[in-house]
Amino acid sequence: MPNSLLIPRKIVIASRESLLAMWQAKYIQKRLRELYPQTEISILGMTTRGDQILDQSLSKIGGKGLFIKELEQALEDGRADIAVHSMKDMPMNVPEGFQLAAITEREDPRDAFVSNRYASLDALPHGSVVGTSSLRRESQLRAKFPQLQVQPLRGNVQTRLRKLDEEQYAAIILAAAGLKRLELSDRITALLDPEQSLPAVGQGALGIECRADRADLVELLQPLHHQETAYCVEAERSMSRVLGGSCQVPLGAFAEIIGGSLQLRGFVAQPDGQRIVTGALAGKPETGIAMGQQLAQKLIADGADEILAALVPADGW
Repeated sequence: MPNSLLIPRKIVIASRESLLAMWQAKYIQKRLRELYPQTEISILGMTTRGDQILDQSLSKIGGKGLFIKELEQALEDGRADIAVHSMKDMPMNVPEGFQLAAITEREDPRDAFVSNRYASLDALPHGSVVGTSSLRRESQLRAKFPQLQVQPLRGNVQTRLRKLDEEQYAAIILAAAGLKRLELSDRITALLDPEQSLPAVGQGALGIECRADRADLVELLQPLHHQETAYCVEAERSMSRVLGGSCQVPLGAFAEIIGGSLQLRGFVAQPDGQRIVTGALAGKPETGIAMGQQLAQKLIADGADEILAALVPADGW
């Protein structure tokens, strides 16, 4: 526990205003209040550009960094001390002047199949419309279920579920972690194991960001840092970083520690799922960053470079 003299009187958490983002911010707020009851901990809710533009896919408007920039601006100008992000929304390169101070223990990292009429992807009739916001999910769906129609699905969790309930889609795919955090587990029809749908980089984990000059906050946040999750997420991000990972690149990476060994899997795909390059490595958890780089090079050698070269670079790549 840090010296009480260093504990600030006040900590302001910057957060997007969606229900899920606010749940995440309130969760961190609660944890910090338990640790530092003498500190006033408040939340600064913000609407980001990514929340405002809902009629286009993220891959076309600049990627998930659109959910982050306004929060970082609040850190930079001193309106907030820390920002809470879903790690799968974090760009692979943290901008200069900022740092990831802590990564929390991972919630369920899997994707969830949600449907009001069908029990599984296999049960969907030919031509059924499946909604997803992610090129990663879309490429895997198109590869394994070419008979289905994959359509874009934007909006917060509640908006996506409403569109399903209005029968705009036969099924939708969402992150299981978000549904569980919002106490919507009853909406999960089936969980997709990583063999069916390899998760997004960092899926299920929360990251706490602060300015690079706030070593005091890094120390304060260490009780919330979960090292096993961090090893896994850092390995995934390392692989994605080498491959230019963003919303414009259909890729997935998933690491888990089994019997003391970090098992890392990854893939890069064409958006239409016609070609997918996959790979896996195992090693010591503390070597995860190097493993991620190694796996990326293996995927490149196996043809991922050809897939990446064919993708049109977008702003923010």
